[in-house]
Amino acid sequence: MPIVEIENLTKDYDVGFWRKRKVRALDGLSLSVEQGEIFGFLGANGAGKTTTLKLLMRLIFPTVGTARILGSDISNVTMHQRIGYLPENPYFYDYLTAREFLEYCAELFGYPHGERRKLSEDLLRRVHLDEKRWNTQLRKFSKGMLQRVGLAQAVINDPEVVFLDEPMSGLDPIGRREVRDLIASLRQEGKTVFMCSHILSDIEVLCDRVAILKRGKLAHVGNLDELRRRAGDRDSVEIIATALNVETFKSLMPNSERVALAVAAGGLRIQVQDESEVDSVLNALRKAGGKLVSVQPVRQSLEELFMDDK
Repeated sequence: MPIVEIENLTKDYDVGFWRKRKVRALDGLSLSVEQGEIFGFLGANGAGKTTTLKLLMRLIFPTVGTARILGSDISNVTMHQRIGYLPENPYFYDYLTAREFLEYCAELFGYPHGERRKLSEDLLRRVHLDEKRWNTQLRKFSKGMLQRVGLAQAVINDPEVVFLDEPMSGLDPIGRREVRDLIASLRQEGKTVFMCSHILSDIEVLCDRVAILKRGKLAHVGNLDELRRRAGDRDSVEIIATALNVETFKSLMPNSERVALAVAAGGLRIQVQDESEVDSVLNALRKAGGKLVSVQPVRQSLEELFMDDK
């Protein structure tokens, strides 16, 4: 049974003062998320990603449609004990310290007094917050430090499903790597992660499946290989060579019009559309006196697929 089930979820907002009109932020979204997977939710600004998460968290209410999490309708608030949530722009009571805030969250979930401090400290270590900052008020934290605290509170109740809205926001490259490892560890623990992110490289590394929203509607859903196949993408091959005269190479290369050439920092980049053409390129390279640097497949990136859908 899917862990998250969304059926025809639609959200309209009233805009304007005197003459109100309806603006549809989310239009008939239907998808499901399976247990134990990391599901990436993508889309341009205003595509409806945050609206979807707010609907699932019952922070706002749908115009049409239904959704279920862990088999319960989203209107069943008792289900919230089993999920975790990190909003895109978390706001915490900033006169609390990081340790005090997490102990407070643990108390909300019913942890006894003796367990709250140890649990909070374990989570602060897990999100790699410097121990010297544990007793610092949150108002003195940077965006990246607050993001780490937000991640810690999102998993403090040992949830079965974690919803993350831009979890890499405000993090430096080291922080992104640490958070990426944390998210991967949640999958190893059997938890399900539903995450929105604009950092497409992290989505490619982490996610089992992705969905792409376009103007409030679902444009694509599936694993990356499926999406590339649907887009009609065929893997090409990139060859890098040095010490090569371009005109000589072209004269020796049959069907040179089928080969894309570009000057790169490491030499000449030669791209062919099919692996069967690699041998003829290598033969022409040898005859032209070129030196082979690398041969590697080039697959359509998630960024290219994302941009094609804008």
